[in-house]
Amino acid sequence: MRILVRPARSEDAEAISALAAATFRDAFGSQNTEADMSKYIADAFQPEKQKAEILDTQSVVLVAQGGDGDQLVGYAHLVAGGASSGITGEPPIELKRLYVDRAWHGRGVAQSLMDSTIEAARLRGAQTIWLGVWEHNPRAVAFYAKYGFQRVGEHTFLLGSDQQTDWLLARPV
Repeated sequence: MRILVRPARSEDAEAISALAAATFRDAFGSQNTEADMSKYIADAFQPEKQKAEILDTQSVVLVAQGGDGDQLVGYAHLVAGGASSGITGEPPIELKRLYVDRAWHGRGVAQSLMDSTIEAARLRGAQTIWLGVWEHNPRAVAFYAKYGFQRVGEHTFLLGSDQQTDWLLARPV
């Protein structure tokens, strides 16, 4: 099956918002309270916020299309600039999000997005790509390890009112 990865456009904001909320809930809903999930989703994934991220010159938002070609089945968000402690290699770029619709797991969407994300980081001149991944997300940790990401530290991630530990992973671009 063909997967098309392309830069997001401002008119994708509504679809990205819906996909982001659904994939985040699928990934973490069973391990967190409904109140914390709802607060985070309401704060992070509003269409206006997605549009602002798409238009931000420090960001790269990529979408994966599958099926009939119009359906968004995954997305990734890179942000250039500052890094958490333990991140080396100037300039760094953060992989803030990479999510795939659960129905599309195992079809190469995540790999296509990751390959495109690494290429986008390279084209922006980044030397290091880094991310935070929840310590209780072994599937994601294993996926990133396949791409050469190594643990370099940790930081606190606030999900609603719950302080969680994210592992910081990094690799050279």
